[in-house]
Amino acid sequence: MDMKQITINLLTKIRCGAPLIHNITNYVVMNSSANILLATGAAPVMAHCLSEVEEMTAMAGALVLNIGTLQEDWVESMIVAARKANTKGIPVILDPVGAGATAMRTAAVGKILSQADISVVRGNASEILSLASTGIVTKGVDSSVQLSPQVADAARHLAAANNCIIAISGPQDCVTDGHQFFTIANGHPLMARVTGTGCGLSAVTAAFCAMDRDEVLPATAAAFGFYGLCGELAAAISDKPGSFFVAFLDSLYAAGEKEINRLLKITLA
Repeated sequence: MDMKQITINLLTKIRCGAPLIHNITNYVVMNSSANILLATGAAPVMAHCLSEVEEMTAMAGALVLNIGTLQEDWVESMIVAARKANTKGIPVILDPVGAGATAMRTAAVGKILSQADISVVRGNASEILSLASTGIVTKGVDSSVQLSPQVADAARHLAAANNCIIAISGPQDCVTDGHQFFTIANGHPLMARVTGTGCGLSAVTAAFCAMDRDEVLPATAAAFGFYGLCGELAAAISDKPGSFFVAFLDSLYAAGEKEINRLLKITLA
């Protein structure tokens, strides 16, 4: 599987087609996620009102569900939107922000997973593990667990049990459907110093999945690799969080075939 060429092809399709990505996301990251999608080449929309989520989702290329600033009525909107996406074959990306930190968050993710088909669950290691084990406690929305053989095994089992892709971001990323397993070595520590970069990754994952609904696994790995290498490019320009984020947006906008061929580090285990 030529992941460099797959990444180039999907990015080209995003920039030519500008897929609409419907985000039911948190207040903290609405602006940054929208800018990240625009820089990548997609078209963002943020809509969480129950009265319009079905109509908005029906027009979208992919749907993002992000529980970062969760409210009870948002869970209903997320489930209704996801079910509409399911009827149209639209990929659904779930970002379980802070799962494991409170019972409400963990229960909300479980409810969404049980009542709609999710294409990709994208989170950090502790968030993902909290969905598989009650023994994991997260520190707010930050990861307290790193990728390890045990985490990788848990990701495989969770993916198989929920018939979805599990995508874990961190110092080293992994993406699995329970059978195939990708590791991604792109990224930079400064990405963790800017609020919303993880949520932005979920949005970019949605854009990549929108371009190939039949091959969501490699599309997710490609999104992770491209996003991470843009972080590397940005860090070469700035070593401070504020200017880093500006450089990161510019890299998402400007990076292409040359940078992907030079920097992409995706391995299929």
